[in-house]
Amino acid sequence: MIVRASVRWKTPLTHLLLLVVGLLMLYPLFWWIGASLKSNTELLSPNLFPQEWLWSNYTKGWVAIPRYTFTHFYLNSFKLMLAILVTTIFSCSLTAFGFARLDFPLRKFFFSILLITLMLPGQVTLVPQYVLFNGLGWINTYWPLILPHLLAADAFFVFLLIQFIRGIPRELDESAKMDGSSSFGIYLKIVMPLTKPALVTVGIYCFIWNWDNFFGQLIYLNSVSNYTVVLALRMFIDTQGNLPWGQLLAMSLISVIPATIIFFMLQRHFVEGIATTGIKG
Repeated sequence: MIVRASVRWKTPLTHLLLLVVGLLMLYPLFWWIGASLKSNTELLSPNLFPQEWLWSNYTKGWVAIPRYTFTHFYLNSFKLMLAILVTTIFSCSLTAFGFARLDFPLRKFFFSILLITLMLPGQVTLVPQYVLFNGLGWINTYWPLILPHLLAADAFFVFLLIQFIRGIPRELDESAKMDGSSSFGIYLKIVMPLTKPALVTVGIYCFIWNWDNFFGQLIYLNSVSNYTVVLALRMFIDTQGNLPWGQLLAMSLISVIPATIIFFMLQRHFVEGIATTGIKG
């Protein structure tokens, strides 16, 4: 009876503690929302939410950049993200299938090279990549941001998918071969459907990391017409004399909504992909 009573007390206390910790972690978000509705003078006040709710910060901030609205920048961002997602999922899954299922010369050597690239900082390859893309005349285009993903340059995603594919029974491959299926057919009809949780995980990571890839987009995109949302936010600061911080915070708050929506919509698949990838041999 004493044990049962202690368990009854522990459960509510644990939930209460988690609730308090959760609210503390959400405090910056509440402050962000409140600050996006404040004027510059009220922004320094200790109040979490404003006395006068300036919803106009969202409408004015949306059209604050001369000649362009944030609609244009969002369309640019979504077009770029769509191309990156498609190329990343296709190239990384195909490369992972090759390492996990096919026997070819120097496979272990190339797999070791793949793992070594995980420890290579992106800044090391920045200059040679820029020289290469500049020689191809691709500066101020989206190709420098898309092409590396088309060539399966995301070693972490390839490694994650390899671990997942290794857990798929090889008997399925052998059955497909007996039915006359090619290696690409096995990849397309068997491996791809069974790796859906891992592919969703790759897609979420890829979207979030590239949506906020300010440095890469800053290096390769020069004209305002090609700017994405993250570059537009930086330009917002440059084009405003007396910077309206409420409008800037409102636009930055809107900029995180797409990644947040995608994460919560696919959260179940994301958790499943991480869990199952972790236990594959």
